[in-house]
Amino acid sequence: MRIQVLIFLIAILLSVIVCFILIPLLRRIKAGQFILGYVKEHSTKGGTPTMGGLAFILVATIITFIFFPFMNRHVWVAISIMLAYMVVGFLDDFLKIKYKQNLGLKAYQKIIFQVILATIIAVYCYLNGLTFIRIPWTSISLNLSFWIIPIIVFVFLATTNCVNLTDGLDGLAASVSFWYFAAMASLILMTHGDSSLATLCIIMCGVLSGYLLFNTNKASVFMGDTGSLGLGAIIASVSIFSGNMLFIPIFGIMFVLSGISVILQVIHYKRTKKRIFLMAPLHHHFQQKGYSEAKIVYAYSLSTIIVVLCALIFI
Repeated sequence: MRIQVLIFLIAILLSVIVCFILIPLLRRIKAGQFILGYVKEHSTKGGTPTMGGLAFILVATIITFIFFPFMNRHVWVAISIMLAYMVVGFLDDFLKIKYKQNLGLKAYQKIIFQVILATIIAVYCYLNGLTFIRIPWTSISLNLSFWIIPIIVFVFLATTNCVNLTDGLDGLAASVSFWYFAAMASLILMTHGDSSLATLCIIMCGVLSGYLLFNTNKASVFMGDTGSLGLGAIIASVSIFSGNMLFIPIFGIMFVLSGISVILQVIHYKRTKKRIFLMAPLHHHFQQKGYSEAKIVYAYSLSTIIVVLCALIFI
């Protein structure tokens, strides 16, 4: 456990250092975020550097490579898929900056990239026997065999896009993700799972802790799709590889609420031309109600912690 604590501290330190270096560079190349006009509360955030996800994703990769070069291949596949999703997000952010608008890759383009990457990882799982899923709070594991492929594709699409939708307030996606990784590391260790995957979760907790120093309100940098898609990918990866896929909607309850709120809003509006929420995703609804960003982020983190602790009690 001492080595994990040491790595956690190193991850924080390196993440802070890289952010200190990266943020001025992003400002210099004018990699500023363009803000959607209908989010009036964010009007003062225009020009804040984006693509900050580069910092914590690259630091996590470097730490894993330096300190754990011989980790099992599942860890390196998880890192690789995180980097691949990061590239998709980077392309999206780059196009937004280049054309000075809040639209980068078209929706269908992002979905195509995501489906291809998700299918690759799904086939990898099938070929390497990662076809078992654990039923929460039981000792039962189900072998899904070939059906693991379409299920993993769905899980990756759902997870990456829900994390992406949650990234709408300063520090929101990063803080909720921190608690997700802490919970998953605890679950894996409590169930005598792959300690390498638990260590990877601890590394992610460390790099996000350092990044949050610059991302909490008022943020000095945004993670962009570069960070949110990469985060979603590694959340899905460690959960699937450890056999804990069904814990994603439990530990990631606030991600789920973000996704569901958007789906419900769109469906209801198309049918009735009326809205369920003042604005979707859900965190914008609370913002329209007058709650501060800091209070909403705290509430999301606290809700995640409560759900996580309740879930872990019965493991």
